[in-house]
Amino acid sequence: MRIAVAGSSGFLGTRLTDRLRTEGHEIVRLVRRPVRAPDEIRWDPAAGQLDPATLSDVDAVINLAGTNISDRRWNGEFKDLLRASRVDTTATLARSIAALPADQRPRVLLNGSAIGWYGDTGDRPVEEDAPAGDGFMADLCRVWEAATAPAEQAGIRVVRLRIGLPLDRTGGFLKPQLLPYRLGIAGKFGDGRQWIPWISMADCLSALSFLLANDEIAGPVNVVGPAPATNAEFTRALGRELHRPTVMPVPGIALRILLGEMSIEAMRSLRVLPGVLGRAGFHYEHPDLVSALRAALD
Repeated sequence: MRIAVAGSSGFLGTRLTDRLRTEGHEIVRLVRRPVRAPDEIRWDPAAGQLDPATLSDVDAVINLAGTNISDRRWNGEFKDLLRASRVDTTATLARSIAALPADQRPRVLLNGSAIGWYGDTGDRPVEEDAPAGDGFMADLCRVWEAATAPAEQAGIRVVRLRIGLPLDRTGGFLKPQLLPYRLGIAGKFGDGRQWIPWISMADCLSALSFLLANDEIAGPVNVVGPAPATNAEFTRALGRELHRPTVMPVPGIALRILLGEMSIEAMRSLRVLPGVLGRAGFHYEHPDLVSALRAALD
């Protein structure tokens, strides 16, 4: 397949493009800067500019673009950036591929979203049919996913990727935790009862490849592991794998001081299950937290 990827230079996008190339797919990357290579297409999502003709020969589009939510402390300006970097890119892509003649449109759009859709679920397990929750991330996910509507209305298969926390020592959720753990100054967040929707990086990439090829799947898909863990369980498991103590819990007030408003999201409990992937027969290479952590740290 010839696949256009937005967000190809990010934490997940870099790994996914490498994976897809090894599977024999041809990748073209959407970039905001001037084009430097034949496999690049220039666009300006902030201005809503993407020539539809540049996508007339692609079979699929994958959109993983979006500013990292942990790049800095949240304020009004940064929250606007988080929203624009997701909603503007999605809307620009969806409008552009919908504007193509029917016989030139890509067959599928895999569009990033997040498990933040569900808000705080407490101990309640949720699958894809659960409604959006409350809070900034849930509101963002609502408008983010809604921006795919033009592509869906044009008859393109749209998969909304509610991605959990891929585990990889080089970035994402895991990397910033490794130093305090190795220094022996780590512990659970608050009471540690919050559920964490982890997934191994290998399984995350395999799931996206699986969804790309499975023509029967459309709509929201939880890209998470099959067995979410509480923060306390995650803390103990990571401490054991690193052979370090985990006896210094981080009080909620400390998180609020360090993270500001983002601490509200960091303390949310998200017991999210992969309903669609499970029913479709997706096979997990790392179905439990310990094997996922070992793969991430190897």
